[in-house]
Amino acid sequence: RMALSYREAVDLLVSLAVVEQMNSPILMANLAPVRRKIMASFSPTDRHRVQKLKSRILIGRMASVDVQGNYTPPQSGIVERFHEAFLLMKVAEIDYRDDKGVRTRRRIEPHFLLLNYPIWYALCWDHLRQDIRTFRCDRMRSVALVEETFRMRPYADFKAALADPAAGEV
Repeated sequence: RMALSYREAVDLLVSLAVVEQMNSPILMANLAPVRRKIMASFSPTDRHRVQKLKSRILIGRMASVDVQGNYTPPQSGIVERFHEAFLLMKVAEIDYRDDKGVRTRRRIEPHFLLLNYPIWYALCWDHLRQDIRTFRCDRMRSVALVEETFRMRPYADFKAALADPAAGEV
């Protein structure tokens, strides 16, 4: 027997969804029964919330060698706070370093996450630019949650950023 908190179960389900979407054939035969058992432990309302959350996490292609060359895994504290902002749909203030090393402070609404392995991109509404922007999660230098929550913007607003995350990258 194992008792998982709602958040732990959601993290596990999302991780399973990511692995399933990557279509890895090795050691993945029992994922579907595991997912079903975890989902069965949720109320119908929570199952719906988890499905909506999973729809906000997208799997793309493998990051190019050039992009991987300047990747550094983000610090765990930053990841945890950003994760909370994404999960709870809270506005976050981030200190961000772009590809040229320029640092800016941004207020963002993290609507979608896109994995171009191993790089995670946050597709966000940027309050500074009043537009959709893409932020590489490994370039976030700090994350602070704001009590303000946000409502999901239409998926169509993010289509261009999803087609080419680097095009809208700050």
